[in-house]
Amino acid sequence: MHRSVRLAAIAAIVAASLQAAPAQAATTYEAENATVSQGVVESNHAGYSGTGFVNYDNTTGSYVEFAVDAATAGPATLTLRYANGTTTNRPMAIAVNGTATTKDFPGTGAWTTWQESTVTATLNAGTNTVRATATTANGGPNLDRLVLGTPSSTGTPVQANGQLQVCGVRLCNQNGKQIQLRGMSSHGLQWYSQCLNTASLDALADDWKADVLRISMYIQEDGYETNPRLFTDRVHNLIEQATARGMYAIVDWHMLDPGDPNYNLSRAKTFFTEIAQRHNGKNNLLYEIANEPNGVSWSTIRNYANQLIPVIRQYDPETPILVGTRAWSSLGVSDGATESEIVNNPVNATNIMYTFHFYAASHGSDYLNTLSRAADRIPIFVTEFGTQTASGDGSNNFTRSQQYLDLLAQKKISWVNWNYSDDFRSGAVFTEGTCPNGSFAGTSRLKPAGVWVRDRIRTPDDF
Repeated sequence: MHRSVRLAAIAAIVAASLQAAPAQAATTYEAENATVSQGVVESNHAGYSGTGFVNYDNTTGSYVEFAVDAATAGPATLTLRYANGTTTNRPMAIAVNGTATTKDFPGTGAWTTWQESTVTATLNAGTNTVRATATTANGGPNLDRLVLGTPSSTGTPVQANGQLQVCGVRLCNQNGKQIQLRGMSSHGLQWYSQCLNTASLDALADDWKADVLRISMYIQEDGYETNPRLFTDRVHNLIEQATARGMYAIVDWHMLDPGDPNYNLSRAKTFFTEIAQRHNGKNNLLYEIANEPNGVSWSTIRNYANQLIPVIRQYDPETPILVGTRAWSSLGVSDGATESEIVNNPVNATNIMYTFHFYAASHGSDYLNTLSRAADRIPIFVTEFGTQTASGDGSNNFTRSQQYLDLLAQKKISWVNWNYSDDFRSGAVFTEGTCPNGSFAGTSRLKPAGVWVRDRIRTPDDF
């Protein structure tokens, strides 16, 4: 790995770990030792732990059942390690003492490529039954093991997950486990930087319990092009602020008008070269290289990405890169297109994802269905969404918004809400006049959209 070793940082981590209360040790249950119905124990695919794995029969209802012991009653994480060498999702119902939740187990690329999927459940003291049952005629994936852990042992989002990577069509942590990040986007740094201060960022990390901050730096509209040094330094500072709080940071090159990202290609090369050179020792970044391309073809956007990504990779070969899609990052839907143009002509790079933006009061079933379909074919990150109209204003459609978030949770698609400011529009979470003095924690200064999204960010992470 190219990451520089910082002895002081390592010493601080060691010291913190010594002061912290010891976490309950994880307990591993090998699938080959569990109760198997309509499946066989095999060892013909490398990479498993223990003495083998379970190959489910291709039938609905085949299952593996574990007897899991808990010292005390309470919440626990149940992490299933699996491989799916097909391109077809093989969902399973994960039932804990008879109460089931459905989890996706998409393709991992090969039967020798093992990944993890985690559910959080409440266990009884003593023995608990955990059953993983195939819900389609394709059966389940190959199942290697179940690991019992505790949600409280994860620390900050970055401590829990480390360096992110794209595995298959999902975002994964340093251990190859599929994860979902949830957080907030700033408003434009040229307008609302006063909403990003020590108190507000503390609230975002500690009270909102956000995993990720999107740093939204406009290029035009009195943004970066007017003073590149000023705005680059603001981004540097906010990266450090997010890092200090254990959050991930999306560096958002917020091009919008003109809609052709190539208009700003030279500027983007200059900016991302400096960002990548300075921060390539960090493990908490994502680079969003084109916010909302519009009025141009996918091939034009793809050409831009193919030119910019190698510039970044000279200095930072590991940070995931997020590529905007056609028609305001709608996967082309707003122009009457579909995700097939990306599937058939992807960007020529690895460790990348494609962005999708939606505003629930404007974008209905066509957008939702496209997102659902696309997420099984290409890696998607929702770097911007709102509960209102595409203007970021107007009445909220929380019912449609919840349909989107349910889908994102099901498919482990990360999301960021627009926006963490006190702008007058309904999509800005704080009431006017909140910034810079707050209060930022709690709900007293939140608009309805702010109350709604804070509640959903605060839902326990499935890390």
